[in-house]
Amino acid sequence: MNLKRKGRAALVLALVGVVGMAFRVSWNALRDVAETIGADATAATLYPFVVDGLMALALIATLVLTDRDRRFALRVLATYTVASLLLNYVHGLVPELHGGSVDWGRLADWDPANWALVLLATSLPVGSIYFGSDLVAKVLHHQSTPHANTEKSTETNRNRSTADLRESTLATPGTAPAPVELPAPTLPAMVEPARSIESAPVAVAAAESTRPRGATGRVPEVARTPRPVRTADELLIEARKATVGWSIEDLTAEGIRRAVRTSPAKARVLRETLRAERTDGGDVEVVA
Repeated sequence: MNLKRKGRAALVLALVGVVGMAFRVSWNALRDVAETIGADATAATLYPFVVDGLMALALIATLVLTDRDRRFALRVLATYTVASLLLNYVHGLVPELHGGSVDWGRLADWDPANWALVLLATSLPVGSIYFGSDLVAKVLHHQSTPHANTEKSTETNRNRSTADLRESTLATPGTAPAPVELPAPTLPAMVEPARSIESAPVAVAAAESTRPRGATGRVPEVARTPRPVRTADELLIEARKATVGWSIEDLTAEGIRRAVRTSPAKARVLRETLRAERTDGGDVEVVA
């Protein structure tokens, strides 16, 4: 493990050394180009950092960003790499740039090429401000988003109850334990299992007692709706009203019981009373 860390550290140091030397070579050419387009001594010294520095920033952004942001960083890296390569190429083609004897604003003999090169050299600092700020904003936003998602997922897992975790574990297919064959117990060993078996239904009944169960059998007297108790006179009056148009043959105990909703014994008493009234006095006037 220590050897791998040392190897990585040596590789990073070697890469930094190579990049530093390459920057020094490019720095000479970009400084001369900056002096040619009118930059003073300080601006010409900082000009290579504007071009090659943004290349390093875009390279780091490509390692952090993803999707569209990463493609944008790659485009910036490719654009500034090509621009730096072109200015270094022009510096090698025009010997006058080395000694500073060339006229200001003159990077090529052909006017269209000179205009294009001057436009490129002067627009690179402005592009570094824009693209550099955009890349830094994208990197900072990309780092804050995963951090927020991690906090949300941690809080969600923390709020999950133990029962949910246990249920999801039990619901996973392929985790059912294999049946184990137990040896036949002897007679003395059956005493304690018998007690545990007797206590097991109690726990099951207690667990299932929370479920709503439908009423079975007769409803208790306490749960029934109380009905008013009618006296014999009240039943007789109701029977008279219900059987006004009945003949003597129709005065049966079953018919009277259904009409006034009473018991069979009381219905038979009402039948005899009504028949006696019909036989003795004819039709009886119904009391309202």
